Amino acid sequence: MQDVIQAFHDIQPDPADSAQAVSFGTSGHRGRSLAGSFNRRHILAVAQAVVDYRTEAGTIGPLYLGRDSHALSRPAWETALQVLIANGVEVRIERHGELTATPVISRAILAHNDEAGVPRADGLIVTPSHNPPEDGGIKYNPPHGGPADGEATGWIERRANELLSQGLDSVAKVSLDEALGRAVRHDMVGEYVDALASVVDLPSIAASGLRLAADPMGGTALPIWQAIVERHGLNLAVVNTELDASFAFMPADHDGKTRMDCSSPAAMANLLAMKEDFDLAFGNDPDADRHGIVDAAGLMNPNHYLAVAIDYLLTHRPGWGDERKVGKTLVSSSIIDRVVAARNRVLHEVPVGFKWFVDGLHEGWLAFGGEESAGASFLTFDGRPWSTDKDGILLCLLAAELMAVTGNSPSEAYFELTERHGAPYYRRVDSACSPEQQQAFKRLDPASLGVTTLAGDAVERVLVKAPGNDAPIGGLKVETANGWFAARPSGTEPLYKIYAESFRGEAHLQALIEEAQAALAEAL
Repeated sequence: MQDVIQAFHDIQPDPADSAQAVSFGTSGHRGRSLAGSFNRRHILAVAQAVVDYRTEAGTIGPLYLGRDSHALSRPAWETALQVLIANGVEVRIERHGELTATPVISRAILAHNDEAGVPRADGLIVTPSHNPPEDGGIKYNPPHGGPADGEATGWIERRANELLSQGLDSVAKVSLDEALGRAVRHDMVGEYVDALASVVDLPSIAASGLRLAADPMGGTALPIWQAIVERHGLNLAVVNTELDASFAFMPADHDGKTRMDCSSPAAMANLLAMKEDFDLAFGNDPDADRHGIVDAAGLMNPNHYLAVAIDYLLTHRPGWGDERKVGKTLVSSSIIDRVVAARNRVLHEVPVGFKWFVDGLHEGWLAFGGEESAGASFLTFDGRPWSTDKDGILLCLLAAELMAVTGNSPSEAYFELTERHGAPYYRRVDSACSPEQQQAFKRLDPASLGVTTLAGDAVERVLVKAPGNDAPIGGLKVETANGWFAARPSGTEPLYKIYAESFRGEAHLQALIEEAQAALAEAL
């Protein structure tokens, strides 16, 4: 990985080239140093832009700075620290500069801001999530503790690119030694682990004697799982303690690439090979905001586990009351809709992206927020926000609580749900899409699609805005009594994604997909 790190320092991106400019997607700015899309100059610009945004927003409290174990994360973290300290920001880092997970940063922000009379804190996390080893990423979490919304990221992106185009003349920085000397060491991991008993029934897990295993997959979950074992007495083995920026220990993903995706059976092959040795096993991506749940039946589909988690929480959290809503993304399984309706709760359905759950979790009117890509969070026992970003550790521990309390594995609990609500068949398909067609997605409406039936069923609803918050989907969703499909263009590749689900079987699912592709080909 030395060439990747060297390119981080040596390559100077061209801000006039859109492929090399700062671009904040749903999870911050990501790129590769060798491609000129994630380099030191990008981080200098982003860090200064965050300082300027904080000034604009009136945020004057500490900034919690975290990083994961990707090769580019350490130099990018150091660069950001140099700029933040030079601008007089109080930067709090994990003790000894250790790895710091996304949910730990979110929790630290919320815990600080819950204190009366203190200046509001925010955070930066240097991570490209589960992306390949050569990738880099950086994301900003405002004082609400969760992913920044489009207004904030748009402001930071514009300012960072302006700074790049001006040659970074107004970017302040100090030496790394001075930055490290002035940073405030803070036990974020310890405080997070100590507070877990407020959100998960750890005594029941410990008393159950369940044989548990965790694979941090070479990421920030490592010190967290180690601290959980030490402080809460769980019968849990950390089966992989290796930290290697090349992630050479990882099995190849389905396409032959190295990708630390804990929702992928291929990437989770090491843990799956041990499943007979444990009652439950967990995997987390490098910044620990995603979860992978392995029981005797294998790796759970993320959609299936979301349904199980929601059903369990709605029956085992009396402190929540009955008024709080349950959040899901439009492309998550509709078995969640059926579970929520059966428990007489209100569903809050939003576009793709965890940012849409932040306000509800922060304000406490949303009990749970989860998305199809194995990311979720929920409230504490007494209905207070725990994290407003995805928390993979939390969802893994919830699986253990469920098994300890009910005696059922998560897969057994899911089977019981399908007995009551039907078994969904779900698939995502990527199709080629020209730039013109990608733009045409923004203009799609129910009339332009012209579909009245789908796979033999009458169309009941065509959505271009999410019913939960009336936000644009960036595509559309078509629903029938027995299935649905949703389509949206990719933000990074010349293709569009079709998500489809059937409650009538594989043949019906295939018909849904084929008819969706035909309708879109005509409409676009």
